[in-house]
Amino acid sequence: MVVDFSELKLNEESPIYLQIVRFIKIKMVNRQVRDGDGLPSRRVLSAMLEVNPNTIQKAYRLMEEEGLLVSFAGSKSLLQFDESMVDKYRRELLAAEAERYIGEVKKMGLTAEEAVELIKENW
Repeated sequence: MVVDFSELKLNEESPIYLQIVRFIKIKMVNRQVRDGDGLPSRRVLSAMLEVNPNTIQKAYRLMEEEGLLVSFAGSKSLLQFDESMVDKYRRELLAAEAERYIGEVKKMGLTAEEAVELIKENW
């Protein structure tokens, strides 16, 4: 299966290549991709997202460096991960969301206890 990027909505909050990597990590954590799934070619994804091919190359290279992606010359790139990586990325993504939430709560002048209570109420 080739990963579907049609749900990826790019924004200006962070670099595009990091948004692509985050998108893949979220799909891993949500079990929407599997080990061995393919990614579109760099050229195809570049055209699909209407971004510079170098941006896609940067995202793929970062995933390769993290051990999340394996690429073969003249062939497609395949996701490569196990449960320990899924757990690692789940923690990484949750920590980033918690940090963002805490920042917003602090701006509003709430205490940690009030923030926790809000989470409990909305759970």
